[in-house]
Amino acid sequence: MSYFGFLLRFLIPPILILLSLAWWDRRQNYDTPGFYKLRIPLIIAVHILIALVYTTPWDNYLVATGVWTYNPALVTGVVFGYVPVEEYTFFVLETLLAGLWWWFLARRIHPPENPFRPSPTGRLVAFGILFAIWALFASTLFYGPDSWNYLGIILTWALPAIFPQFLFGADLLWHYRRLLFRAIVPLGVYLSLADMIALHATTWSISSSQTTGVVLFGILPLEEVVFFFITNVLIGFGMTLMLSKLGWARFQAWRNRDFKGPP
Repeated sequence: MSYFGFLLRFLIPPILILLSLAWWDRRQNYDTPGFYKLRIPLIIAVHILIALVYTTPWDNYLVATGVWTYNPALVTGVVFGYVPVEEYTFFVLETLLAGLWWWFLARRIHPPENPFRPSPTGRLVAFGILFAIWALFASTLFYGPDSWNYLGIILTWALPAIFPQFLFGADLLWHYRRLLFRAIVPLGVYLSLADMIALHATTWSISSSQTTGVVLFGILPLEEVVFFFITNVLIGFGMTLMLSKLGWARFQAWRNRDFKGPP
Protein backbone atom coordinates (compact mmCIF):
# COMPACT_ATOMS: atom_id res chain seq x y z
CA MET A 1 0.00 0.00 0.00
CA SER A 2 1.51 3.31 -1.08
CA TYR A 3 1.56 6.27 1.30
CA PHE A 4 -0.97 8.17 -0.82
CA GLY A 5 -3.02 4.97 -0.89
CA PHE A 6 -3.00 5.01 2.91
CA LEU A 7 -4.22 8.60 2.93
CA LEU A 8 -6.96 7.84 0.42
CA ARG A 9 -8.16 4.86 2.41
CA PHE A 10 -7.99 6.11 5.99
CA LEU A 11 -8.07 9.91 6.07
CA ILE A 12 -9.94 11.17 3.01
CA PRO A 13 -13.18 9.14 3.58
CA PRO A 14 -13.80 10.29 7.19
CA ILE A 15 -12.92 13.86 6.21
CA LEU A 16 -15.49 13.77 3.39
CA ILE A 17 -18.09 12.26 5.72
CA LEU A 18 -17.50 14.92 8.37
CA LEU A 19 -17.61 17.71 5.79
CA SER A 20 -20.92 16.34 4.51
CA LEU A 21 -22.28 16.22 8.05
CA ALA A 22 -21.11 19.77 8.68
CA TRP A 23 -22.95 20.91 5.54
CA TRP A 24 -26.08 19.03 6.61
CA ASP A 25 -25.96 20.36 10.15
CA ARG A 26 -25.58 23.87 8.84
CA ARG A 27 -28.78 23.42 6.85
CA GLN A 28 -30.45 22.14 10.01
CA ASN A 29 -29.10 25.19 11.88
CA TYR A 30 -27.19 23.16 14.47
CA ASP A 31 -25.48 25.30 17.06
CA THR A 32 -22.23 24.77 18.98
CA PRO A 33 -23.24 25.78 22.52
CA GLY A 34 -20.49 27.60 24.34
CA PHE A 35 -18.36 28.07 21.23
CA TYR A 36 -18.13 30.60 18.39
CA LYS A 37 -19.23 28.48 15.44
CA LEU A 38 -18.51 31.06 12.72
CA ARG A 39 -14.82 31.04 13.65
CA ILE A 40 -14.42 27.26 13.46
CA PRO A 41 -13.22 26.96 9.81
CA LEU A 42 -10.67 29.73 10.44
CA ILE A 43 -9.37 28.07 13.62
CA ILE A 44 -9.03 24.73 11.83
CA ALA A 45 -6.99 26.49 9.14
CA VAL A 46 -4.82 28.11 11.83
CA HIS A 47 -4.15 24.68 13.34
CA ILE A 48 -3.17 23.29 9.93
CA LEU A 49 -0.65 26.11 9.50
CA ILE A 50 0.72 25.61 13.02
CA ALA A 51 0.99 21.85 12.41
CA LEU A 52 3.05 22.39 9.27
CA VAL A 53 5.37 24.96 10.86
CA TYR A 54 5.84 23.19 14.19
CA THR A 55 6.05 19.62 12.94
CA THR A 56 8.27 20.01 9.86
CA PRO A 57 11.67 20.39 11.63
CA TRP A 58 10.75 17.67 14.15
CA ASP A 59 9.72 15.22 11.45
CA ASN A 60 12.83 15.94 9.38
CA TYR A 61 14.95 15.20 12.44
CA LEU A 62 13.19 11.86 12.96
CA VAL A 63 13.80 10.79 9.38
CA ALA A 64 17.38 12.11 9.33
CA THR A 65 18.23 10.09 12.46
CA GLY A 66 16.56 6.93 11.18
CA VAL A 67 13.68 6.74 13.65
CA TRP A 68 11.24 6.70 10.74
CA THR A 69 11.94 5.28 7.29
CA TYR A 70 9.71 5.03 4.25
CA ASN A 71 9.54 2.27 1.68
CA PRO A 72 10.98 3.95 -1.45
CA ALA A 73 8.74 1.81 -3.64
CA LEU A 74 5.62 3.14 -1.88
CA VAL A 75 6.25 6.90 -1.96
CA THR A 76 6.46 9.25 -4.93
CA GLY A 77 10.07 10.23 -4.28
CA VAL A 78 9.20 13.92 -4.04
CA VAL A 79 11.09 14.97 -0.92
CA PHE A 80 11.37 18.28 0.94
CA GLY A 81 14.30 18.13 3.30
CA TYR A 82 14.37 14.51 4.42
CA VAL A 83 10.60 13.97 4.33
CA PRO A 84 8.41 12.82 1.43
CA VAL A 85 5.58 15.04 0.27
CA GLU A 86 3.10 12.43 1.49
CA GLU A 87 4.14 13.11 5.08
CA TYR A 88 3.41 16.82 4.75
CA THR A 89 0.05 15.90 3.27
CA PHE A 90 -0.57 13.72 6.31
CA PHE A 91 0.08 16.70 8.65
CA VAL A 92 -2.61 18.67 6.84
CA LEU A 93 -5.14 15.84 6.63
CA GLU A 94 -4.76 14.64 10.21
CA THR A 95 -5.22 18.17 11.53
CA LEU A 96 -8.24 18.70 9.28
CA LEU A 97 -9.73 15.39 10.39
CA ALA A 98 -9.19 16.15 14.08
CA GLY A 99 -10.66 19.64 13.69
CA LEU A 100 -13.74 18.38 11.86
CA TRP A 101 -14.22 15.59 14.39
CA TRP A 102 -14.04 18.12 17.26
CA TRP A 103 -16.55 20.32 15.43
CA PHE A 104 -18.92 17.39 14.88
CA LEU A 105 -18.85 16.59 18.60
CA ALA A 106 -19.18 20.23 19.68
CA ARG A 107 -22.47 20.38 17.80
CA ARG A 108 -23.84 17.36 19.67
CA ILE A 109 -22.46 17.33 23.18
CA HIS A 110 -24.38 19.51 25.60
CA PRO A 111 -22.40 22.11 27.53
CA PRO A 112 -21.28 21.12 31.03
CA GLU A 113 -24.13 21.42 33.50
CA ASN A 114 -21.92 22.59 36.37
CA PRO A 115 -20.96 26.28 36.30
CA PHE A 116 -17.38 27.04 35.36
CA ARG A 117 -15.12 27.73 38.33
CA PRO A 118 -11.81 29.41 37.45
CA SER A 119 -8.81 27.92 39.20
CA PRO A 120 -5.52 29.82 38.84
CA THR A 121 -3.91 27.44 41.33
CA GLY A 122 -5.13 24.44 39.35
CA ARG A 123 -3.58 25.89 36.20
CA LEU A 124 -0.21 26.28 37.89
CA VAL A 125 -0.32 22.78 39.38
CA ALA A 126 -1.21 21.27 36.00
CA PHE A 127 1.64 23.17 34.37
CA GLY A 128 4.07 22.09 37.08
CA ILE A 129 3.20 18.41 36.63
CA LEU A 130 3.48 18.70 32.87
CA PHE A 131 6.82 20.48 33.10
CA ALA A 132 8.19 17.75 35.38
CA ILE A 133 7.13 15.09 32.87
CA TRP A 134 8.76 17.06 30.05
CA ALA A 135 12.00 17.46 32.01
CA LEU A 136 12.08 13.72 32.70
CA PHE A 137 11.71 12.72 29.07
CA ALA A 138 14.02 15.48 27.83
CA SER A 139 16.70 14.08 30.12
CA THR A 140 16.16 10.54 28.81
CA LEU A 141 16.50 11.89 25.27
CA PHE A 142 19.91 13.36 25.99
CA TYR A 143 21.23 10.98 28.64
CA GLY A 144 19.17 7.81 28.34
CA PRO A 145 19.67 4.74 26.15
CA ASP A 146 18.90 4.80 22.43
CA SER A 147 15.78 2.72 23.04
CA TRP A 148 14.13 5.79 24.60
CA ASN A 149 14.92 8.08 21.65
CA TYR A 150 11.59 8.04 19.85
CA LEU A 151 9.46 8.44 22.99
CA GLY A 152 11.78 11.17 24.26
CA ILE A 153 11.67 13.01 20.94
CA ILE A 154 7.85 12.89 20.83
CA LEU A 155 7.32 14.24 24.34
CA THR A 156 10.19 16.74 24.26
CA TRP A 157 8.64 18.18 21.09
CA ALA A 158 4.94 18.00 21.97
CA LEU A 159 4.70 18.94 25.65
CA PRO A 160 6.09 22.51 25.32
CA ALA A 161 3.18 23.26 23.00
CA ILE A 162 0.82 22.30 25.84
CA PHE A 163 2.60 24.56 28.38
CA PRO A 164 0.82 27.76 27.27
CA GLN A 165 -2.45 25.87 26.90
CA PHE A 166 -2.28 24.77 30.54
CA LEU A 167 -1.10 28.15 31.83
CA PHE A 168 -3.95 29.90 30.02
CA GLY A 169 -6.73 27.40 30.41
CA ALA A 170 -6.12 24.09 32.18
CA ASP A 171 -9.27 24.80 34.20
CA LEU A 172 -11.19 25.50 30.99
CA LEU A 173 -9.99 22.24 29.49
CA TRP A 174 -11.10 20.37 32.61
CA HIS A 175 -14.49 22.07 32.34
CA TYR A 176 -14.87 20.66 28.81
CA ARG A 177 -13.32 17.29 29.65
CA ARG A 178 -16.27 15.27 28.33
CA LEU A 179 -15.97 16.88 24.89
CA LEU A 180 -12.19 16.51 24.90
CA PHE A 181 -12.25 12.85 25.91
CA ARG A 182 -14.52 12.03 22.98
CA ALA A 183 -12.53 14.23 20.62
CA ILE A 184 -9.17 12.67 21.52
CA VAL A 185 -9.64 9.00 22.42
CA PRO A 186 -11.69 7.59 19.50
CA LEU A 187 -9.58 9.38 16.89
CA GLY A 188 -6.34 8.34 18.61
CA VAL A 189 -7.49 4.72 18.56
CA TYR A 190 -8.60 4.95 14.92
CA LEU A 191 -5.30 6.41 13.71
CA SER A 192 -3.30 3.89 15.75
CA LEU A 193 -5.20 1.00 14.15
CA ALA A 194 -4.69 2.53 10.71
CA ASP A 195 -0.99 2.83 11.51
CA MET A 196 -0.89 -0.90 12.24
CA ILE A 197 -2.11 -1.57 8.71
CA ALA A 198 0.50 0.78 7.22
CA LEU A 199 3.28 -0.89 9.24
CA HIS A 200 2.11 -4.32 8.11
CA ALA A 201 2.08 -3.09 4.50
CA THR A 202 5.64 -1.69 4.97
CA THR A 203 4.45 1.77 3.92
CA TRP A 204 6.77 3.05 6.64
CA SER A 205 8.91 1.47 9.33
CA ILE A 206 9.95 2.37 12.88
CA SER A 207 13.47 1.76 14.17
CA SER A 208 13.46 -1.10 16.68
CA SER A 209 16.73 0.13 18.22
CA GLN A 210 15.25 3.57 18.99
CA THR A 211 12.00 2.39 20.57
CA THR A 212 11.31 0.91 23.98
CA GLY A 213 10.30 -2.50 22.62
CA VAL A 214 6.76 -2.20 23.97
CA VAL A 215 4.74 -3.40 20.97
CA LEU A 216 0.96 -3.74 20.79
CA PHE A 217 -0.63 -6.53 18.77
CA GLY A 218 2.82 -7.67 17.74
CA ILE A 219 3.42 -4.76 15.37
CA LEU A 220 2.44 -1.36 16.80
CA PRO A 221 5.15 0.39 18.88
CA LEU A 222 3.91 2.18 21.98
CA GLU A 223 5.52 5.36 20.67
CA GLU A 224 3.23 5.44 17.65
CA VAL A 225 0.18 5.32 19.91
CA VAL A 226 1.63 8.14 22.01
CA PHE A 227 2.26 10.16 18.85
CA PHE A 228 -1.31 9.88 17.57
CA PHE A 229 -2.83 10.63 20.95
CA ILE A 230 -0.56 13.59 21.72
CA THR A 231 -1.18 15.23 18.34
CA ASN A 232 -4.92 14.95 18.88
CA VAL A 233 -4.50 16.35 22.38
CA LEU A 234 -2.77 19.39 20.89
CA ILE A 235 -5.54 19.94 18.35
CA GLY A 236 -8.42 19.23 20.74
CA PHE A 237 -6.99 21.55 23.41
CA GLY A 238 -6.31 24.27 20.85
CA MET A 239 -9.77 24.11 19.29
CA THR A 240 -11.43 24.25 22.70
CA LEU A 241 -9.41 27.17 24.04
CA MET A 242 -9.50 29.21 20.83
CA LEU A 243 -13.23 28.80 20.27
CA SER A 244 -14.82 28.69 23.72
CA LYS A 245 -16.67 31.82 24.82
CA LEU A 246 -15.20 31.35 28.28
CA GLY A 247 -11.71 31.36 26.78
CA TRP A 248 -12.35 34.52 24.80
CA ALA A 249 -13.80 36.24 27.86
CA ARG A 250 -10.61 35.40 29.76
CA PHE A 251 -8.45 36.65 26.91
CA GLN A 252 -10.38 39.92 26.67
CA ALA A 253 -10.03 40.50 30.40
CA TRP A 254 -6.30 39.79 30.16
CA ARG A 255 -5.94 42.18 27.22
CA ASN A 256 -7.81 44.88 29.15
CA ARG A 257 -5.07 44.58 31.79
CA ASP A 258 -2.49 45.11 29.02
CA PHE A 259 -1.51 41.43 29.41
CA LYS A 260 -0.14 42.11 32.89
CA GLY A 261 -0.10 39.23 35.32
CA PRO A 262 -1.41 35.74 34.56
CA PRO A 263 -4.44 35.42 32.25
